[in-house]
Amino acid sequence: MSTPTKAKFVLPAERSARFRVIPAAPAPLRRLTILLLAMITLLVGLGVIMVQSAGQVVAISNGGSPFSGLLRQGGFALIGICCMVLLSQVSTARLRRYSWVALLFGIALQLLVYTPLGYEAGGNRNWLRVGPVSMQPAEFMKVVLLVWVSAVIANKQPLLSRWQHVAIPILPVVALSMFINVLGGDLGTLMVIAALVFGCLYFSQVRWRILGGIALLAALGVAVMTAMKPNRVFRVIQFLEIDCLTDAAHAHGMCWQSLNGFWALSNGGLLGAGVGNSKAKWSWLPESETDFIFAIIGEEMGFLGAVAVILLIVGIVVVLLALLARCTTPFATSILGGLLVWIGAQACVNIAVVLGFIPVLGVPLPFVSAGGTSLVSGLMAVGVVLACVREEAAGPPPPAPTR
Repeated sequence: MSTPTKAKFVLPAERSARFRVIPAAPAPLRRLTILLLAMITLLVGLGVIMVQSAGQVVAISNGGSPFSGLLRQGGFALIGICCMVLLSQVSTARLRRYSWVALLFGIALQLLVYTPLGYEAGGNRNWLRVGPVSMQPAEFMKVVLLVWVSAVIANKQPLLSRWQHVAIPILPVVALSMFINVLGGDLGTLMVIAALVFGCLYFSQVRWRILGGIALLAALGVAVMTAMKPNRVFRVIQFLEIDCLTDAAHAHGMCWQSLNGFWALSNGGLLGAGVGNSKAKWSWLPESETDFIFAIIGEEMGFLGAVAVILLIVGIVVVLLALLARCTTPFATSILGGLLVWIGAQACVNIAVVLGFIPVLGVPLPFVSAGGTSLVSGLMAVGVVLACVREEAAGPPPPAPTR
């Protein structure tokens, strides 16, 4: 006679708890997660509005829809949010397990840029087109390297006091990805990736003498890769020797983009000219919806609007830092540290370029600039953070029952 089997019932509350983006318990992790998502949603929404405004004139002049910016950036925002939600439900153990697969896939995409599927835009060959879809593999590699480097750090946590275990395999793999990228001419993305990896290592408490050696090696690498292309050297020399605000001889040449960025910001005043009323976007300011969208924000929303954007980005970095302080696993610590340095460094570079503090580099403003791959990759990274926070809030798994 067979023994009856016990039926397992799942309560509705238990079933719903399996799919949560925000921790359920009213604790600091829940409040910080809500605050993080609120600020990122505000930035993404602002980006959709500003991309629509900045790109409307060009879209109409090219025979496109006057709402193409809204449809394109809004569509990428929806895709990115869906990816963020889905990744937030993946266990960190699975993310670590498949990080090598994602790494190989990302490097393969980078190499495809140098096949007939790749094409050049803005002087950089870092674009890939497959049918109607175009993407930047280098942007996708940011989130791939964030997860992969964090997985390696988590696996080798007891050995990070030795430099060889920090360097291998992280430095050769990251250097390979950066070298593939810089051959296409994109130095700005290379610098952001270097900062991202440094953030993962720093917040994983790698010793300072090891970090110093890595920083020195990265600086030498950036210098060598800058010298590899004459136009990069020329751009740096021009930045050091020419004052675009006073040198009228270069106003219609090398200083054109920077000057029009300055004029856009000054035209905004305190409160701005109003959303949609930018003058710079009428074919005066190149890359107005991508690299120089901060200038359009300053013109249309004024000084107060530009400061509000900066405060939102600073707020995101601070919340990520607060979440990091409450996470205990090496993987989560590295993910949060790498992402906060990624967002902070990329925003600093973008805004510094617009303000004329550093030479012009092709670096988008996080969650705001036009660009599907950049926006989706950033939201995917946030999804990985949400997965780490969800597991941290749930606590350690219960011990297995003993017989």
